[in-house]
Amino acid sequence: MSAMVLTGHGGPEKLVYYNDFPVPQPGAHDVLIEVSACGLNNTDIKVREAQYAVDFDPNSDLDEASAAASIAATNGETGLSFPRIQGADIVGRIAAVGNKVPRNRLGERVLVDFSIYHAKDTNGSPRMDLYNVDYIGHGADGGFADYVVVPALNAHKIQRNIPDAALATFGCATLTAEHMLSRVNAKSGDKILITGAGGGVGSAAIQLARARGAIPYAVTSRGKEEQILSLGAEACICRQDFTDQSGKFDKDAFLVAVRGAALSDRSIDVVIDQVGGSMFHGLLQALRPDGHYISAGTISGYTPRINLHTVYMAFLNIHGSSQGQPEDFARIIDYIEAGKIGPTLGGIFPLSQLHHAQKTFQAKNYVGNIVVVPDAKWKKFGEPYARR
Repeated sequence: MSAMVLTGHGGPEKLVYYNDFPVPQPGAHDVLIEVSACGLNNTDIKVREAQYAVDFDPNSDLDEASAAASIAATNGETGLSFPRIQGADIVGRIAAVGNKVPRNRLGERVLVDFSIYHAKDTNGSPRMDLYNVDYIGHGADGGFADYVVVPALNAHKIQRNIPDAALATFGCATLTAEHMLSRVNAKSGDKILITGAGGGVGSAAIQLARARGAIPYAVTSRGKEEQILSLGAEACICRQDFTDQSGKFDKDAFLVAVRGAALSDRSIDVVIDQVGGSMFHGLLQALRPDGHYISAGTISGYTPRINLHTVYMAFLNIHGSSQGQPEDFARIIDYIEAGKIGPTLGGIFPLSQLHHAQKTFQAKNYVGNIVVVPDAKWKKFGEPYARR
């Protein structure tokens, strides 16, 4: 089969395209999926560049780049080995089943829950264990290929009439956003400030907040406002309004923009943050007392400065989050089938052009998510949407 294979830590040159990679075989409780589309994620790039599992004292002399290099030297996170086929947000059809999987599943069109749940309940069902979870495309081969094997329980049948390429925009980003909202118990009427709103997690969080009856406010770059508002944002706060030409963050201008959009001083109940960096303290100051800040990404840097006085005097709650639980993914499937959330396709490429797709992904000049389609499936599942 054809596959884009990660051969080690480093730059895009570590992604090598093969036309003769072995087709995987399903185990007893697995299914073999013929892939029709697979979404891109920040995790693909961060793993390749060995930017995960960096846990160091920000007050030490070791800078972020040096810390990342030290992780690269030890082969990154536990569970990763090379060669590895990445790609978590898999859509396709079940082509074969293991001997413990009902044969009537053959031919199902499925969206894959990318999480590998090592922990099990007493009845054998998967459960989330924050210290015992991995994901497809990291701990096991993923969807940047013609075929992929996944546990049958992770393959969710989809009946709603959504094109495969669009369906692949759900997955990692959507599960991350749903779990963040669940961890902070977001509820109807809550005012939720969402950074990085043009990306996969941010755009998903807008729709998922609305599905809960909450009111999302989006932080994004100028030019994306119309699309962001169409997803359900109550208002857009443009990043250019509080950054100068050098990109320096103006906290006071940011707070003025947030308070103007939310029509009140410190009225934000929840901050969903993918940015971090210099914006972090301004996000804390935008929260109401006893408000919730939750992070699942650090696009602008992961060692922000913090004034703990702001945290304890306002009784703020700070959370970290990654991936999700089976029940989170089940809710996403229900939202999709009920039409409560929709896909946001930001771009589409043949799998053999993954290098170019990742470059486009990192430029962030789109709303939603970027998807790749196996070259053999391009004419049917990719080309019709690339022309739009």
